Amino acid sequence: MTICCEDCVYYDYDEEYDEYACERAPDLDEDEMASFLERRRTACPFYRPGNADYYLSGKQ
Repeated sequence: MTICCEDCVYYDYDEEYDEYACERAPDLDEDEMASFLERRRTACPFYRPGNADYYLSGKQ
C-alpha cells in the first residue's frame, strides 16, 4: 500500500493555514512522523480510504 493522502478520510482543508492537511498527523510521535515524511514507511497507520463526505453522511 502506498501513501495517497488525497484519498484519505482524514485529509481535510485547514482554514487557518489555507491548505490541506492530515487531521491525524498530531497523533504520530516524533519517530513515526520522521519515518512517514522521509517515505521510509509506505503505509500510514491512520489511512482510511474513501470520500470523507460520504463516510460522515453514513454515520448520520
